[in-house]
Amino acid sequence: MAQNNQAQSFVTLGEAMGLFVAKTPGRLADVEEFSRYLAGAEVNVAIGMARLGFQSNYVSKVGNDCIGEFIRNAIGKENINTDSISETADYPTGFMMKTSQTDGSDPAVEYFRRNSAASTLNASDIDASLFKADTHLHLTGVAAAVSSSMREAIFKALEYARAQGCSITFDTNLRPTLWPNQETMIKTVNELAFASDIVLPGVEEGKILVGSEDPETIADFYLNNGAKTVIVKLGAEGAFYKTAAGESGTVAGFKVEKVVDTVGAGDSFATGVISALLDGKSVAEAARRGNLFGSLAVQVRGDSESLPTRAKLIELEQA
Repeated sequence: MAQNNQAQSFVTLGEAMGLFVAKTPGRLADVEEFSRYLAGAEVNVAIGMARLGFQSNYVSKVGNDCIGEFIRNAIGKENINTDSISETADYPTGFMMKTSQTDGSDPAVEYFRRNSAASTLNASDIDASLFKADTHLHLTGVAAAVSSSMREAIFKALEYARAQGCSITFDTNLRPTLWPNQETMIKTVNELAFASDIVLPGVEEGKILVGSEDPETIADFYLNNGAKTVIVKLGAEGAFYKTAAGESGTVAGFKVEKVVDTVGAGDSFATGVISALLDGKSVAEAARRGNLFGSLAVQVRGDSESLPTRAKLIELEQA
């Protein structure tokens, strides 16, 4: 992969949503005040890549409503190319609500995304001109779960990317409640993983997708089916990596004094890994940066607020 990040183009697609986080602990039904943020697994990574100076492109669809307008404005402020975000008056923009936890546990989340504008994204919304030899495509299991038409869009993006020789990452990122059944989820997610260069599963996801929670077994499964590199997320313990060339190892996680919110940590991890690889770093160094970004994410409420600029990254990695 090229080492000059300014020459690198990054593309991802999925559903951006409004995120309303409770200002006080308690059940969502009882909370009266919320803070608004931008959310969405793929848009979080697009934001992280843009802050690091990469040419970031995000493909999605929003409704002609206040949340859609908020999303467009928020993404635009992050210097992300919004030309591929279309708008429809026929479907609303999706949003989610999240509890506020004080003990570091995972927050309760409720989604309002059924029949959303983004769920109508389809293969015809994918522009072939986005994909060039220096383009990196990032895909996730979240986007694949949204709808059958978005899955078609994902496979079209894969087709264009592979035709141009683009590098491709895939974050398995399972959302079982969005899939029609577990069999379809496992089959589709693994098919996308097999077609990608770099696969980023979590060890808990490995139990579902591979039938094992052993990091090396998970890695070998994807390496034996076409992936070139697999980095398995181990939570607070860090990450295990293995390549098709046989290089492997475990990179320790970063100690965090107080966990505020775990949502978005996986997206930050992906941003760290992808950016490091595009910067020409080794797989071990990429896993370390992924761990660093993940540790920053769990210390804030929003999903993308902790993602650093290039200047901040240099400061963090020199510390």
